[in-house]
Amino acid sequence: MILVQIAIFDVVFSLDLVITAVAMADDIPVMVIAIIIAVAVMMLAAKSIGDFVDNNPTIKNLALAFLILIGVVLVGEGFNIHIPKSAVYTAMGFSVVV
Repeated sequence: MILVQIAIFDVVFSLDLVITAVAMADDIPVMVIAIIIAVAVMMLAAKSIGDFVDNNPTIKNLALAFLILIGVVLVGEGFNIHIPKSAVYTAMGFSVVV
């Protein structure tokens, strides 16, 4: 039953994975590899990751901050405003450390 739920979540979040990969990478092979790894990790460690997130609510806030940051990058690129990937990665790294 848990594998069916994971498969359903994979379908739901696959669009999110594609959008995130497009925002964070410029090469198609990198995007494909990132999506495959993300799906594999979700299939193998969904329960333990879910338990970890439930036990550490600050991780939910961190994930939301990452989604907002990636959304800003995508909107910026839609308006032809280039945001350097190094700035995005620096902001993400700083968020993880803090």
